[in-house]
Amino acid sequence: MSGTEDFQRLDFWLWCARFRRGRTDCAALVEQGAVRINRQPTEKPHAKVRVGDVLTLGLGGRVVVLRILALPPRRGSAEEARAIYEEIP
Repeated sequence: MSGTEDFQRLDFWLWCARFRRGRTDCAALVEQGAVRINRQPTEKPHAKVRVGDVLTLGLGGRVVVLRILALPPRRGSAEEARAIYEEIP
């Protein structure tokens, strides 16, 4: 990722946000149909996400809804990961 794009791959963003340990685990989560982008289901790990998009994730028997606040250039600490999204109750 060069950092100049206004979008990012969904699996990469989920990995940076630390929703799964590995990027392949994030891709598998998407392929299972557990992720929606702006209410639209997707099974494509390469789907593009942008700042302001709302993701709905099915995680371990619960549903998490969040808004993307930033597109990180790399995977950082857990503290940095929490800063790239806000959870919507």
